[in-house]
Amino acid sequence: MIDWFGRKSGKAAADDNSAEPSGGTARFLDPEVLGKIASLEILARTVVEGFISGLHRSPYTGFSTEFAEYRQYMPGDDLRYLDWKLLGRTDRYYIRKYRADTNAQLHVVIDTSGSMSYGSGAVTKLQYARFLGAAAAYLANRQQDAVGLIAFDDRVRVHIPALNRTGHMRTIFGRMEQLQPGGETRLSTVLHEAAERIGRRGIVVILSDLYDDPEAIVKAVQHLRFRGNDVMVFHLLDRNEVDFNFAEPVLLEDAETEEQIHVLPELVSEGYRQAIAGHIERLREGLAGIRTDYELLTTDRPLDQALYTFLTRRMKQ
Repeated sequence: MIDWFGRKSGKAAADDNSAEPSGGTARFLDPEVLGKIASLEILARTVVEGFISGLHRSPYTGFSTEFAEYRQYMPGDDLRYLDWKLLGRTDRYYIRKYRADTNAQLHVVIDTSGSMSYGSGAVTKLQYARFLGAAAAYLANRQQDAVGLIAFDDRVRVHIPALNRTGHMRTIFGRMEQLQPGGETRLSTVLHEAAERIGRRGIVVILSDLYDDPEAIVKAVQHLRFRGNDVMVFHLLDRNEVDFNFAEPVLLEDAETEEQIHVLPELVSEGYRQAIAGHIERLREGLAGIRTDYELLTTDRPLDQALYTFLTRRMKQ
């Protein structure tokens, strides 16, 4: 079994193949198909139930009813966990260790700036972010973790604190469904604010096209890491933003400033590709330097395949 932290437990610890989705075959869903599902909750369940199930278990000792193993008694150990029957049989002191259900918290942080409205295919970047954010939230909730939501453009527009109680996920999914693209991006500024808003440490999933200075982004993510959070950054781009495969002259418009420019693809395509590749590499290297997971996703990529690949890589790490 894989938990949201990428830890292995049970059979998965002995066999990496156990990371395969339910039924042994991943149901790699096309974003165009997902776009036709009206409810984010149903969409999230459809994606997640296909490749992961069960509640996660912590590798740390706790006080659940599931017995894990024995260890030798050490002075100061709580005598409530001393195995008296084993003491009677062996005349040795052993403490019973247990596995405990973890109670982590997940914050989904979604960029709703104007640039997230772009989509040359079936879905926009913001739609894809909602799909992925909903799947992450559903997965965490299945594992009995508290879930929160932050949405932003030039400032925080939505902040729902992480909770784990009846009806809370309905609020999360409902607010995600209402998200609309807004103004300009202030990603690094908002991430610093998010680091202060989020209470106890947990998991922070950032969904954005990351149109900000890479060094500023890395510094802001480092603020989240400094406060003890496990941060995952999903870099969401349209396929055209990566490949720039335009055959005819195009009029490009900045979705945030509405500035327009006429472009001849044969004159700018190579320079553009080099620039976006450099931007991606600076982000990848910078985030790796602060031990933060980074995943580049294009919006034509099947959603559950993206989650499966990402979680499998975390498990192997």
